[in-house]
Amino acid sequence: MSGWNQIQQVRKLEERADKLGLKFTAYKHDDMYGESVALVPKDKDVLPIYTRDAVMFAGSLEGAAYWMQGVMWAREYDRMAVDRNLDKKRERKEQDERNKQMVKILKEEKLSLVKT
Repeated sequence: MSGWNQIQQVRKLEERADKLGLKFTAYKHDDMYGESVALVPKDKDVLPIYTRDAVMFAGSLEGAAYWMQGVMWAREYDRMAVDRNLDKKRERKEQDERNKQMVKILKEEKLSLVKT
């Protein structure tokens, strides 16, 4: 079957991106031939510090594979060398950010209801 290995490789990259809270999308800037891809946050709840359309990486599929491998390596190194509980701390900080954003939204809604 022609191209099957490439399809499998793309699926593996999509799974790796999903583990990091990212998804593939088309790169919108300066991509005349449509050969570049971009990695953006999967949704607003996964990586709350970044906006939904923030481009975390832009380039080729091969470049994306190396970039994600580097991110995964850095996280593992931080766990090993810095703090074993770093994942829990990261999750707590992300939840704190989600809470801040929710309070901000609720305050804005309250203000808009008061004005009407």
